[in-house]
Amino acid sequence: MTATLSETLNAADLSPAQRRGLIARFQALADDEIVLAQRDGEWTGHAPILEEDIALANIAQDELGHASLYLELRRELDGSDPDRLAFFRDAGEYRCARLVELPRGDWALTMLRQFLYDAAEALWLDAAQASRYAPLAGVAAKALREEKFHLQHSALWAERLGRGTPESARRAQTALDTLWPHAAQLFALLPDEADLVAAGLLPDPDAVRDRWEALVGGHLRDRCDLDVPPLPGAGEGREVHTAHLAPLLTEMQAVARAHPGAGTW
Repeated sequence: MTATLSETLNAADLSPAQRRGLIARFQALADDEIVLAQRDGEWTGHAPILEEDIALANIAQDELGHASLYLELRRELDGSDPDRLAFFRDAGEYRCARLVELPRGDWALTMLRQFLYDAAEALWLDAAQASRYAPLAGVAAKALREEKFHLQHSALWAERLGRGTPESARRAQTALDTLWPHAAQLFALLPDEADLVAAGLLPDPDAVRDRWEALVGGHLRDRCDLDVPPLPGAGEGREVHTAHLAPLLTEMQAVARAHPGAGTW
């Protein structure tokens, strides 16, 4: 029997093509979270003030928690091991966006990147609550509350930097100019994903991007006094990475790869 567009679906209801498409999207979402968490974690012990050292470490932990949720969604579809996916794939197998791969830079770059990413994730999760794939709708509702706190935090930092001192404003604008060309990739369809959007299984990325541009552009211009250029195209797909990803993974995966048979610690 063919499901109608008003019916919710579970794993057993999916076609093979739908299953493959969801696996690819869940992996891309998880990879974004894993890599961004690693970048944020590099500030542990180095943030400008103690409260932010703790706050950013907590945000990094939350992002890893979201990655775990997406990898569990994938596990339900193909039985894959989340730890193997995180620690035993090379850069060429990762499907993260290039935005999250860039080096941490200064505090302005880290906070502006977090703001751009938090806004994109919060809006995607908000739309994903209406997914016909019931497990995704449940995860979206669970993660959205945390993501709204992340967005509130990074939006305040963007404003503080943009309207702080001439030096902080200069750094904020430099950070935005560096990050902006990579932002559109967050909303690019994966191959064969259009059918999943049409079937109501995944959010419409164009609609999410439109909401993101209005939210982010308005905040950066009106609350941060920054110049916001037109959003360029998404560029090459997620199989193409910057030179920064491989060394990040080498460091992140070092312990797991040194003890590949370790089941417990």
